[in-house]
Amino acid sequence: MLDTHARKHVQPSVEKSADFLLSKGFTADSVTKIAFAIGMSSGVFIYLDQPFWAVFVLWFSGYLDVVDGTMARKTKPSSWGTLLDISFDRLVEISVIVGLAFRYPESMWALLLLSVSIIIAMTVFLTVGALSDKQGMKSFYYQAGLAERTEGFILFTLMIIFSTYLTAITLFFFAVQIITICQRMAEARRILK
Repeated sequence: MLDTHARKHVQPSVEKSADFLLSKGFTADSVTKIAFAIGMSSGVFIYLDQPFWAVFVLWFSGYLDVVDGTMARKTKPSSWGTLLDISFDRLVEISVIVGLAFRYPESMWALLLLSVSIIIAMTVFLTVGALSDKQGMKSFYYQAGLAERTEGFILFTLMIIFSTYLTAITLFFFAVQIITICQRMAEARRILK
């Protein structure tokens, strides 16, 4: 929801960052890889009980993830770049969940439920994107929903910072994902029939 509706407010900063990195010779794919490496360290910082750094690298990688898409649209977007971007996004999320699961094993069952819901939500999202004739600003149809990447980062942040309430926050995140799945399935039924 925030990705769809708040993008216009952060886009000027993203544009400046994209232009700066392009002027320094970076490509969209290289920034995608840098964002991935930074984001993957979040799970390590969680495990090492360094919540500030875990949150910082998570959000910095997320910012670079937005910048790389803008860089791609300013140059030449590629299907390979889209695949890298989507795959690396999931791996960063997995890093956070695995870091939390190893640091707080008593919440592992809730984190497993969350993982399953993310898999289902992404399956619906990607399948609708592949099957839809609609096009958006990205290289495929982008289905909006209650839980998009920014909401996920906000909830991951709460999970990292307020670890005493990890199971409750994780179950709330799970419920948000279920609502998002239902939203996307309802829209898919409408546009794919």
